[in-house]
Amino acid sequence: MEQIVIIGNGIAGITCARHIRKNSDAKITVISAESDYFFSRTALMYVYMGHMKWNHLKPYEDWFWEKNRIGLKKAWVETIDFEEKTLHFSTEETLNYDKLVLATGSVYNKFGWEGQDLKGVQGLVSKQDLELLEENTQNCKKAVIIGGGLIGVELAEMLKTRNIEVTFLIREEAFWHNVLPIQDAQMISKHIKSHGVDLREETELDKIVANENGRVKSIITNSGEEIECQLVGLCTGVRPNVDFLKNSSLETDKGILVDEFLQTNIKDVYAIGDCAQLKQPLSHRKPIEAVWYAGRMMGETLAQTLTGNAIKYKPGNWFNSAKFFDIEYQTYGNVSAKPGDNEMHFHWQHKENTKAITIAFDANSNKFLGINTFGIRMRHSVFDQWLNENRKIDHVLANLKQANFDPEFYTRYEKEIFKSFKENLQKF
Repeated sequence: MEQIVIIGNGIAGITCARHIRKNSDAKITVISAESDYFFSRTALMYVYMGHMKWNHLKPYEDWFWEKNRIGLKKAWVETIDFEEKTLHFSTEETLNYDKLVLATGSVYNKFGWEGQDLKGVQGLVSKQDLELLEENTQNCKKAVIIGGGLIGVELAEMLKTRNIEVTFLIREEAFWHNVLPIQDAQMISKHIKSHGVDLREETELDKIVANENGRVKSIITNSGEEIECQLVGLCTGVRPNVDFLKNSSLETDKGILVDEFLQTNIKDVYAIGDCAQLKQPLSHRKPIEAVWYAGRMMGETLAQTLTGNAIKYKPGNWFNSAKFFDIEYQTYGNVSAKPGDNEMHFHWQHKENTKAITIAFDANSNKFLGINTFGIRMRHSVFDQWLNENRKIDHVLANLKQANFDPEFYTRYEKEIFKSFKENLQKF
């Protein structure tokens, strides 16, 4: 019987295992040292905040895996012998495979700061990181978060629920301005500050200072200011978890290089999820996408290929969602943080600063390029269709109501939004 081994029990690896089982009787083994069972990583913050318990994070009952003949092994893979098709574990055990799926996920970035390995300095990616956070915040009164991404804002929200004072250092002039246009970024900055977070724009970490016990006692910023703290959260993004593969025959760059079928340069070896880097990504997608739904789609796609129905990975139009404290964010298509000559933006923002829309379109053809929404829930399928149909901006504006989940929102704000868009139009 064919043996398919999957390293990693995150959304990519587990989705792949489930879909292989739907179409095949192959022997499936999923390996992970992080946890006994698959859990919802996006909900980790709610355990710390007391909204959920650990058991609530498991989407499937423990019996599900045995019933579906998906073997789970808790172990660290130290090396892989690709010629012999053998995994070598830290326990000196080995396991052979016929086909191997690498779904090893991400680790948080460290950039060589002085003091980055002190006690009380950590990132927030894994179950172990959350357990360490519980330990590190036992007697914590003041924390400093480095880096203005989604994990940083989640950590800020988590710490505020424990009444821990938070200072947040970001390089950009407004929050997540490397992703969001300036008006959107400024609104989110203001919102984060309104929750009692000391957000410092255009401020970077210089070094982390230790006390006599080797724990963090403060940080020094690039302007020379010293900020006292008992916790430093390193939230400057993530990178593919591929260090253990670097000196092997597997082709890697930042991630594991794969073709459109998610296959590596080695026969019968594939990579999916955060650790995979597409050699030829679609023009509107990045080579590495560390987002939940991309991992799930890769898992589903690869399962088809592994069970005899070879299909290419086609992720379609970019979309994503997140939460900044009370403001829900959605994006569909492409809205550039710093638009070029041919990209125009419409921006409408409600005076309460909790609702906004930014629409991007091509200045020459009027083609709709993408939309960011804040505090307004929109329908993915509608925007996806408009992007596929290459609709013009006037069609999107005239039919925006179709995409909205909340009919009350439109009856209250429709006139204001259209007045704003009309005034914007007259400027061009």
